[in-house]
Amino acid sequence: MKRDIHPEYVETQVSCTCGASFTTRSTIESGAIRADVCSECHPFYTGKQKILDTGGRVARFEARFGKAAGSKK
Repeated sequence: MKRDIHPEYVETQVSCTCGASFTTRSTIESGAIRADVCSECHPFYTGKQKILDTGGRVARFEARFGKAAGSKK
């Protein structure tokens, strides 16, 4: 490998919106990562259903034009 072209691999603190935090290693310069979900709050790991929608394109479309009453044939 070439010298002095690779970023530093440092310890990084990852904090989730649920309040959980853990330490890992990363090349990010700030040394901190904010995550929306982690293994402590993700429905796959917890087995609980939790709404994680932050308002996507479909939600904006439905808010703007409303849901269709039914399909016309």
